[in-house]
Order: sequence, then C-alpha cells, then structure tokens
Amino acid sequence: MSNELIIQKSSSGVEIALIANRKLLEFHRETAAGAYQVGDFYLGKVRKLSPALNAAFIHIGGEKDGFLTYFDLGANLLSLRKVTKSALAGQPGALDLDRLELEEPIVKTGKISQVLKSGEPLLVQIIKEPIANKGPKITCDISFPGRYFILVPFTNQISISRKIGNPKEKVRLRDLAASIKPKNFGVIVRTVAEGVALEELDKDMRELVKKWEELVKGLKSASIGSKILGEGSRLHTLLRDILNSSFSNIITNDPETHSQLKELLAKYNTADADKILKLYNGKNSLFEQQGINKMLKSSFGKNVPFSGGAYLVIEHTEALHVIDVNSGSTSFDSNNREENVLKVNLEAVEEIARQIRLRDMGGIIVIDFIDMKDPKKRAQIHAAIKSAMAVDRAKHTILPMSKFGLIQITRERVRPQMEISNQENCTACGGTGKMDSSVQLIDKIENEVLYLWENMNQKSITLRANPLINAYFKIGFPSKRMTWYLKYKQWLKLYDDADLPLTGYHFENNQHQIIHNEA
Repeated sequence: MSNELIIQKSSSGVEIALIANRKLLEFHRETAAGAYQVGDFYLGKVRKLSPALNAAFIHIGGEKDGFLTYFDLGANLLSLRKVTKSALAGQPGALDLDRLELEEPIVKTGKISQVLKSGEPLLVQIIKEPIANKGPKITCDISFPGRYFILVPFTNQISISRKIGNPKEKVRLRDLAASIKPKNFGVIVRTVAEGVALEELDKDMRELVKKWEELVKGLKSASIGSKILGEGSRLHTLLRDILNSSFSNIITNDPETHSQLKELLAKYNTADADKILKLYNGKNSLFEQQGINKMLKSSFGKNVPFSGGAYLVIEHTEALHVIDVNSGSTSFDSNNREENVLKVNLEAVEEIARQIRLRDMGGIIVIDFIDMKDPKKRAQIHAAIKSAMAVDRAKHTILPMSKFGLIQITRERVRPQMEISNQENCTACGGTGKMDSSVQLIDKIENEVLYLWENMNQKSITLRANPLINAYFKIGFPSKRMTWYLKYKQWLKLYDDADLPLTGYHFENNQHQIIHNEA
C-alpha cells in the first residue's frame, strides 16, 4: 500500500488528507483559532458532582465543563492528587516519582462522591474533543504517548502491543523497557517499536519523561482552567501515530510546515525523507492540484458508489448511523446468485471501512448487507469487516451478522464528526427551491422582446437561452415564435446555450453584442 499525506495551510487553518492507493482515508481540519485537543493537560476544578451518572463536571476554562466519569478517574487518582498538591505548593520533590510512595488504588466499583469534592483542583487530560453540545471528555488516568512508548505515571506495569506477534521480540522489548524506564512509571510498548534499536527507544523514553517534568513544573504557576501542557499540532500527532515505510509522498504548501516536517522525519530516522517530503509552490491550491477537493465531494455524499454499479446509502440519525448496501445496476447470474452477492458484499466491506474512518463515525453503526442464506458466507463477511477495520486506530467492537443480515458496530469517536457539503445552491433559484413560474418567465421574455423591437428599434434580435426555454418557443403550430411574427412582423432568432441556468437568458443584436442580460 502506497500512502500519501497532503497538508494544505491557509489563513483559516490547516487541512490534512491521508491518501492510500489514491483513495482518501482520513481528513483532518485544524482551525487557526484552535480548541481542545486530545492529549492536552488542564488544571481543572470540580464544579458539580452527579451521583446519578457517577460522574463530575470539571471547569477547565471553556464554555462547556469537562465530563469526568468515575471509570475515567483511574486507579491511581490518589497518587495523582498527591503530586498535584505538592506541585501547586511549589515543593521541589514533586518531580521525583522515584521517591514517591504510591497511594492505594481506588476501588473500581466506588462512588464519585467518595473520592472527589466540589471546588477542589484536579489535573485532567482531554480524551475526547467537544462534540455537538457536549463538553470535552476528560480523564485523571493520565499518559504521555510517544513514537515507541506510552508512558503511564504511578504504576510499574509493562504492556506490549498485541500486534507484535514475534514472542522473542516481545521478550526483547519488555526487557529493554524495564531497563530504561524510571521507577513508578508504567510503559505500553507500541507496535512501531518492533525491531527498533535500544538507542532510539531510550531517546523516546527520555523525551516522555521530560514531558512529565514539564507538566509538573507547569503546575507551579498554573491557574484554574488553564492549559498546562499541549499535545502539539494535529499534524505532528498524526505523523507520530501513522508514519511508516509505506509513505511515498508528504506534500505541503507552507514553508514553515515543510521545515517542521523535515526535522520530524529526521527525528524518526525516516528513510528517503528528502525524496518523500516536498514543498508545493504552484498557483492553484494544493488540494485542487492533487485532486483532494474532488475526492472530498465524491466521498461525503449520501450515495457512495463502490463497484460495478453497486453503491452504499449512508444515513445519520440522532441515535445511530445506518449504512445500506445496494446492488444497484449490478447483474446477478441466477444460477450462482449467492456467490455474486458475496462478491458485492465483500467489495462493500472495503468501502464501508474507509467511510467509517473517513467520516469518523462514532456510536452505533448498523450495516445492512445484501441478504445471504449461507451461514458460512455470513461469517466470511464478519471476518472481512474485522480485517478491514483492523487498521482503524479508534476503539471499536464488531458483532457477528444477525439473522436479518445486519452487522452492528460500536466505535469510539474522539473528535467531531467530519461533515463536507457536496451540494451547491441551484443557480436558477439561488438555493431557495423556488423560482418564477414558467408563465411568468415567458411573459417576461415577451415583454422584453416587444420593448426591444418597438422602443429600442432593435429589428434583428437573437435570444440566447437554455435549450428547455427555447424549445417552448418552437413547439406547436403555430408556435409561440410564429405567433409573435404574425403579431409584430418581426422574427426572433433562437440560440441554445446549455451553460445558462433555466431562468437565465440574454438578447443579442446582429453584431452579437449583448443588449439585455438576465443570466
């Protein structure tokens, strides 16, 4: 698979498109104004406890309070609170977890009112951006993601990514992580760490520990509701998480971004960094030149074609997303219908996985596949969609196909769903859905023709209009044009112009000069 990353910067912000085999996989938009971002740390204050939800609302400086469930407090809440209080008081030992005596973990089945009280300060981390009218979702179970590790304070546990299948490599990475991590820090080893040398792993670990130190130092002068430590730009986060050897192009139109990317690729020891990183200086917009705008318009419609006349219908309701697989104009062999249906459903799986990731659908997703009776083929579809969504970084659960041919998916969304309008205002009605009636339009044209003949002394007139309008003047016997000739003794020439909207027209004289325009 060949991957490309296209980064377009403008006065309104940064737009990022991830392309795989010339298909749009992900689209991110970061506004210049900025907002909450997943991974950012804030010093909050408990504003309200909600025993019914077993959750709390935390003021973190925005219009909407952060939402903190008991589950998201994390087992090590008491240790976090201890360090936060020490840092706020300016005690020098707050940085050194080596000498910190960890507090007992809180119970998993407890009540939020037992561990939090209204008005107390609390260090929190954003885990989900504000969506619709909801505030950001936050956690006290803080962590620091890096290129090869995720550093987790107040624990000594080491976990290895399940996607690393080699048992020997798992042992090597576990031993290396144990040797370089500080005391009272847990580590999650990421998939990309497989085969990486100790020197690079140690460098990543030291950078993560440095972030912890910056966070604690920032607490000393922090005020309630202020951001203490940022995750960085969405572009840097995206590259950190997805960059691998499959990338063939990274293109940007901004010199500053190009310079930052060059440093980042050097940091990650990316092979052929100079070849894949390019700065675009063309006159047209980068997205237009790379065909991204066209991809966006064609990918975000209600109906999405995918193969041989088949298409998806994607609907969003308040409760869930619904995706319907339609065979469309695909023809089936009556003697082998099940195999043909299986083929269409399997082709639909790839497009469904792409659409879910591209639109960042969250919550419940129900997929209605074309009916198949064979249980083995149903199981094959389930296995195929699990495989297609394995690369999706969002947490998700896929249930087996029901007897009604439905597959249900739950997927966690961490940023607002991407909405791209693929509709334009009608040039005839200006988007209102209404325009002058045909009788009014014809009367208007007739009055203007009469005015040009009698008042402007224009004897040779050509009406340039949409073919549908001109056709009206030609049909019947006598036609409308013939009636005018008999009445006014003047002949109106007609010229069809399909580029004109339905209600647009203009008149020309015999020198082809426009003498009246209604386009």
